[in-house]
Amino acid sequence: MPHTPASSVLEASPLDSVPVDAGVAEILRDAAHASGALPLPGHGQTLVLWDALAGLAARSVEAARIVEPHLDAIAILAQAREDGADLGRLDGMSDAASPATWGVFAAEGAGVLLQARRESDGWRLSGTKPWCSLAGTLSHALVTAWVDDEHRQLFAVNLRDPGVRPRTGPWVSRGLQRVVSAPVDFDAAPAQPIGDIGWYLHRPGFSWGGIGVAAIWWGGAAPLVTAIADAARSERADQAAHVYAGRADAAQWTARLALEHAAARIDAGADPAASKLLAARVRAVVADAAEEIIALADRALGPAPLTTDAAHAGRVADLRIYLRQHHAERDLARLGVAAVRS
Repeated sequence: MPHTPASSVLEASPLDSVPVDAGVAEILRDAAHASGALPLPGHGQTLVLWDALAGLAARSVEAARIVEPHLDAIAILAQAREDGADLGRLDGMSDAASPATWGVFAAEGAGVLLQARRESDGWRLSGTKPWCSLAGTLSHALVTAWVDDEHRQLFAVNLRDPGVRPRTGPWVSRGLQRVVSAPVDFDAAPAQPIGDIGWYLHRPGFSWGGIGVAAIWWGGAAPLVTAIADAARSERADQAAHVYAGRADAAQWTARLALEHAAARIDAGADPAASKLLAARVRAVVADAAEEIIALADRALGPAPLTTDAAHAGRVADLRIYLRQHHAERDLARLGVAAVRS
């Protein structure tokens, strides 16, 4: 694949219509309308889905970060149905004119806890969930909560219920500024269980979603590779400029191969254990490639685009924050343990 911005080399995607310069609510609304035309992961066209996310990220990392959790939630609900879950109550959550917009809140944090209790009228969630991105804008979310001291279960929640109170911060990030990720307080909020206890974490699709995030990292870095190559084409380019271009090209190509391999394995029916190791490897490869490309762009292009080009500076800031979903050496340590045991 040529190493130019993903949006210029990939086939047309339903996400091409998402207005990246619009407000968060409009981006979510258009993505919700487009999601029905995108393939689900593991159904033979996984790379098409990831390419759509990469193409959106090439236009705007922030927009792709906004859209990805909604698509992940749609995939989770589809897999729950395939596994026999009765999701009939979800049918009334949206309509064609005003589709539901979903998030996935599964993080845990020190000093906070979200508990699920079965009451006479159904399940209720109480407590605090950390790192809930866009909770103040989304209509619904899939949320993990503790059903006892050792087990978690996934629940669907209407975020506009009076028992749900999203916080507005703190969120002082210079990247992904509009993707506010803050705690949400739940006070006996009604919830519908999705799958059995532990199903969310042990299904193959848990790992697939993590690779979808890596596809965004790859697509988000693509315009930086193009900028480095353009600098190397300048009449003033020296040997160092060509070294930067070569290293960036190799990093992007390696990451792309990892994504293609993963998509083929998933579509061939990788089991949960294999998917987990596959996701850890792909995320490590793509994260390293994206971080190398950012560093190469800094050295190849100098301070000018970081200080005078709003699009370039914003892309770098957004990508750096999003890459912190990969926990660097800690994730590599977990990969090392999994690799030696496989």
